[in-house]
Amino acid sequence: MARPPSCVIGVDAALRNTGVGVVVSGPAAPAVREFGVIRCPDGWPHTRALRHLHDELAGWLQRHRPDALAIEGLFYCRNVRTAIALGEARGVVLMTAAAAGVPVFEYAPRSVKQAMVGSGGARKEQVAKMVVRMTGLDREPSEDAADALAVALCHAQRRASIWPGGAAAL
Repeated sequence: MARPPSCVIGVDAALRNTGVGVVVSGPAAPAVREFGVIRCPDGWPHTRALRHLHDELAGWLQRHRPDALAIEGLFYCRNVRTAIALGEARGVVLMTAAAAGVPVFEYAPRSVKQAMVGSGGARKEQVAKMVVRMTGLDREPSEDAADALAVALCHAQRRASIWPGGAAAL
């Protein structure tokens, strides 16, 4: 029995440049529907940037009506302020998805790299090139968008390998 097509939005959360990528997967190879970066200028107050992230992501969710949102998990960060800002951006993403009724799945950065390149220690450039190769894109996305597409593809890959049970949502 073939599994039904699935639409997943991948998110690489950050306060100033959040990558977003939409992937549709089914019996054929996964296809990219849209990708981009939600940008918040450095001069914007922190709360304005968080509100903008929410509003823009809510628009993506409404436009694409995904079955799931996949987000990259936390990683070690030496700068406490950076870690807090990242945590706040992730919180906005999680809240926006929850408000839209979209289940969220989290993948460790090393797991995403492993799924894309075969090595958890892969460089960002390697991941971006593999995203292009897997999806047939005619150009390489920006680093943030490539990371978002990679986490969406990781989710699609995991979903395919564990069908029909599914993965655990956050």
